[in-house]
Amino acid sequence: MSEPLQPPRISAFAQLAAPGALVGVLAGSVAGLLALLVGQPLGWALTTALGLGVPLALLGGLYGIGAATGHIRLGVFAPAAVFWIIGFPLSRLIQEVVVHLVIAGNLRVPADLLGFLAYQGIVSAGFAIGFIWLHERLAPQLFRRFAPRNPLAAQAFTRYASHAETVWAAKSRARAARAAARGA
Repeated sequence: MSEPLQPPRISAFAQLAAPGALVGVLAGSVAGLLALLVGQPLGWALTTALGLGVPLALLGGLYGIGAATGHIRLGVFAPAAVFWIIGFPLSRLIQEVVVHLVIAGNLRVPADLLGFLAYQGIVSAGFAIGFIWLHERLAPQLFRRFAPRNPLAAQAFTRYASHAETVWAAKSRARAARAAARGA
């Protein structure tokens, strides 16, 4: 008799979320460092880092789970752009509210909320580019490390490796075609 299949543990999904969450934490840390660089007090910089880093880490983890399980296509900008056109403005709004609440002591949203969200939506494209670039470099390395104890990470690593092979083969064919065209 075979043993019934056990559902994946929460820790297995946490490992799938780790690369995206790490990128979110890094982005929040950069925001905090930039706040220090422009002369804000340490408390303000820490609030900025946490206020932006926590939502970006949570959403980055969600993106990572989607990419690792095949719900988000690897190596394609459009899914990341769509995800972050909602996620980045939401994260920035949370940061603005948290920073004002901690620093000034009262709850306040930006005066021109629609303008704020629209601008953050525009900026989100740049964030999406950086996010996907960094995520697709961290994820395979972490999934390879988690794979021996996490079958979901092993499957995700296989997906990333297969994607890398496909991209490499396409680049090799294009390179060969260019060389043949020059030689002809």
